[in-house]
Amino acid sequence: MNRTESAASTPPACIDLTYLRSAILVVLAGTFWSTGGVLVKLAEAADARQIVLWRSLFVFLFLVVVLGIRQRGALLRTFRTAGWNGVLGGWCLVGAFLGSIEAFTRTTVANVMFILAAQPFLAALFARLLLGERVGRQTWLAMAAAIVGVTIMVAPGLALGGASGSLLALASAVSFALFSVTLRRGRYGDGSPSIVWGALFSALVAFLLVVAGKGADAVLVGRHDLLICAAMGIGQIGCGMLAFAAGSRHLPAADLTLLALTEVILGPVWAWLVVGEVPPTATLAGGALVLGATALQALSGARRLGA
Repeated sequence: MNRTESAASTPPACIDLTYLRSAILVVLAGTFWSTGGVLVKLAEAADARQIVLWRSLFVFLFLVVVLGIRQRGALLRTFRTAGWNGVLGGWCLVGAFLGSIEAFTRTTVANVMFILAAQPFLAALFARLLLGERVGRQTWLAMAAAIVGVTIMVAPGLALGGASGSLLALASAVSFALFSVTLRRGRYGDGSPSIVWGALFSALVAFLLVVAGKGADAVLVGRHDLLICAAMGIGQIGCGMLAFAAGSRHLPAADLTLLALTEVILGPVWAWLVVGEVPPTATLAGGALVLGATALQALSGARRLGA
């Protein structure tokens, strides 16, 4: 057999299209989430807790409408199927939502981003302990490259101090990693009920915090800030979470949080385009490395599973 015949007889590399589609959905989720920072900057007077309250209410209303249309009368059955796993996932989202917003008010953005970049490693650890999911060598390498990229991005802004903010960011990272694991645990069903529970619980907790801190009158916000919260609830969180939940059915927990790091890459880009915050060269260089790591993981994961 000559070389041409040998090459022709070698089967082409297989691509797992289900994995690839799921990876694209999770990358899209990170893209939606990346708009959060610039939207917060566009708010006029609302503080972090007020934003969480109204954003969560819009997420809740948006998802109830979407699920009601999608399920066609089977909405309650979807929640019953999700069961306590969905409720647990909802409480994990409370920690993720409130922890990250509060962290941004107590320490630098760079510190928060650096700590949140640990989510893939935390998700891998929890998924291994709780679900028995193994993490391949390629995924470990991609996660290592991603965290190096994030370190390069945020190194100029890393600061000492802000211990409470750093702890809140860590709590947010742990909470979101656990949320990802609950989605994987319930991957044979619809993960959307977890997000609905999370939005409802977050709104309730934020409401109590606002009233306790500023009184009942502080619950109301201006029209401009209400529109910002609506954009965050429907676009940034609502659409982002739907894409993330859909992708979670076919991706390991470590892959989920790794591919969603597009949020870290694109956040500075939106700030540059919308509010004129020019990112330093280190941010662009580190973002390119993170982007390369996520793209490599998406393509190599699809080939590995499809082989």
